[in-house]
Amino acid sequence: MRYRQKPVNFFLLASVTVFLLFLIAFMAIPSISLVMSSFTAEGEFSFEQYATIFEKAVYRVSFQNSLMLSLRATATGMFIALLASYALTRLAGEGLQRKLLVLINMTSNFAGVPLAFAFIVMLGNAGVFVILCERLGLPWLDDFNIYSSQGLFAVYTYFQVPLGVMLLYPVYRGIREDWKEAARILGANTLQFWLRVGIPTILPSLVSTFTILFANAMGAYATAYQLVSSSYSLVPLRISALITGDIRSKPELGSALAILLALSLILVMLVSEWASHLAARRGLKT
Repeated sequence: MRYRQKPVNFFLLASVTVFLLFLIAFMAIPSISLVMSSFTAEGEFSFEQYATIFEKAVYRVSFQNSLMLSLRATATGMFIALLASYALTRLAGEGLQRKLLVLINMTSNFAGVPLAFAFIVMLGNAGVFVILCERLGLPWLDDFNIYSSQGLFAVYTYFQVPLGVMLLYPVYRGIREDWKEAARILGANTLQFWLRVGIPTILPSLVSTFTILFANAMGAYATAYQLVSSSYSLVPLRISALITGDIRSKPELGSALAILLALSLILVMLVSEWASHLAARRGLKT
């Protein structure tokens, strides 16, 4: 008995081919070019760019500032998102939750220069809230400066929260009500349920969400450039200054900084993956 060979799906083959061509053109070739540029000095292969980064304090400080700002903003935004997403799941009515999710999704896409401009209008030197506090005699914003690390922390935390809510809302929805009922039947209170069942269940997702938010903060450029420009050293700002410098551009050094930034994010992702697996195993044992 002969089996008829399935016809080739030419549409699927053409779609995959176009996708691979785009992948090669916009990811593979630029990545290879970036790596080659980072190991180039005066047209020859060299580790000079990486040596410069580790020797000069300005680049070490930029990494330190980016790491600390991203960690602080991610931790704060994650905490707020945890509370907000849980409160969202407690609202009565699926329709209301969906409508709020649509608004939160729109807010999560509000970033870059428009977000920086909005914060300048609200909290800048002549911002609405600054003038309002002055007229009411309130000292809340006397020491606040939107054009500094304080402003960056506020803005970064702001755009972390809606993204965190969008990622954490399905996690909370995955906790089934019959688990809570079974825990109550066995004599567990709400705190015991979350300590023994709820938190171990969602912990891998929490670790993954933290990693995504951290990478989101580390790679942010437009908002930081609009607020602090060159007055505060961050890795994305340094890369931009080296590649498109007004006085003397150093694309090779900028490429090396970009490679180190990418490697740091890959390292964070690997640690996150390991922590997620570890949390999942401990959750199963619990």
